[in-house]
Amino acid sequence: MSTLTPTRRVSRKHALREDKVVTFYARVLGLVENNRTIVYGAFAVIVIVLAMIFGFSYMQSSRNADALEQMTEAVIRYESGDYATAIDGDVFFTGLIEIAENYGNTKAGNLARFYAADALFRTGDLERSLFFFRAFNKEGNYIGASAYAGEAAIHETNGDFNEAGDLYLRAAMIFESDVTAPGYLGKAARSYEAASDLPAARQVFEQLREDYPNSREGQNVEFYLARIGE
Repeated sequence: MSTLTPTRRVSRKHALREDKVVTFYARVLGLVENNRTIVYGAFAVIVIVLAMIFGFSYMQSSRNADALEQMTEAVIRYESGDYATAIDGDVFFTGLIEIAENYGNTKAGNLARFYAADALFRTGDLERSLFFFRAFNKEGNYIGASAYAGEAAIHETNGDFNEAGDLYLRAAMIFESDVTAPGYLGKAARSYEAASDLPAARQVFEQLREDYPNSREGQNVEFYLARIGE
């Protein structure tokens, strides 16, 4: 009996498939060899782009940490009610406006915009307050809703009631909280009422009655609707 391993029989179909694979890789290698400069250049560009992405991410993280560190004293002053010093800083720490201007493309710098806007509002500087409220990048959370409400309050103070109504309504919609949304809806409806846009006021009051019937604002809806003529 022969001890030799029998030769594997390869089908013509399998041989053709292997030949196509070999041919394909040969063509790829040929293209790479013939266009070596282009291929290496493209690879170098990819490496540079990736390095820039990682470098930018590291830089942003570092700048965000710097902004947070600089904000510490300003926020302490803000929370203590010393709004003017929190806004401009002093010889010992950087103020909120300077942090917002220098680090505005970081999360901490963006938060400094909000603090600056609110502090300016509390000191009566409505024009600059509106600028920073608008510049603040708003997300769908409590602070984002508060920023829209801050804008609305300024327009309401200036007698621009339609714009105030729109912004209060946006504040209620961006963060649908049982704690804040009913109040914003009520302010939106009353702003529309002040603008003599009774259909808009009625629509928001009805939304308030439907979505937040158990809130303090919701419990007074019938009175408001009767006042404007349901």
